[in-house]
Amino acid sequence: MTIVDEQGRTEPPLAADETATLLGFLDYQRATLAWKCAGLDAAGLGATTAASAMTLGGLLKHMAYVESEWFSRVLHARDREAPFDAVDWKADPDWDWHSAAGDSPEQLRALWQDAVERSRERVAEALAGGGLDQLARRRWSDGSAPSLRWILCHMIEEYARHNGHADLLRETVDGQTGE
Repeated sequence: MTIVDEQGRTEPPLAADETATLLGFLDYQRATLAWKCAGLDAAGLGATTAASAMTLGGLLKHMAYVESEWFSRVLHARDREAPFDAVDWKADPDWDWHSAAGDSPEQLRALWQDAVERSRERVAEALAGGGLDQLARRRWSDGSAPSLRWILCHMIEEYARHNGHADLLRETVDGQTGE
């Protein structure tokens, strides 16, 4: 039975296999970020709080980059995708965060949504080709590589951590709270 909450997020399955459970939690975290950024204009997506320069717009762009890095570059050893392929990351390691200020809300949402859709396709491709145990094709400097299972858990953690930031930022913008 599929349960959708009052924010339109599909709850992760209560009793499913490992793959469906991991994907359910990842999609739930993605939907939480979408909810926190919904309906905001450029000022709302550019608002900061406390001593941090973090913004919801920067968070959308950062998560688009993270989706692309893990599910394309690391998992499948593909080249970086646009717009991330044109960045000098050594000169500007936080480009994804601060360059968002120059993007419209529509550009930021589309960049993130497109990255999520490509990630879903790449995960499906990986699952069909080897399941959760398969190792990423791009190796780390010590020769090791994470499994698809590890990457999915890491992405759930990445979203959950940043969704906490999104809660605070959204409350700063318009007082909206929840989770």
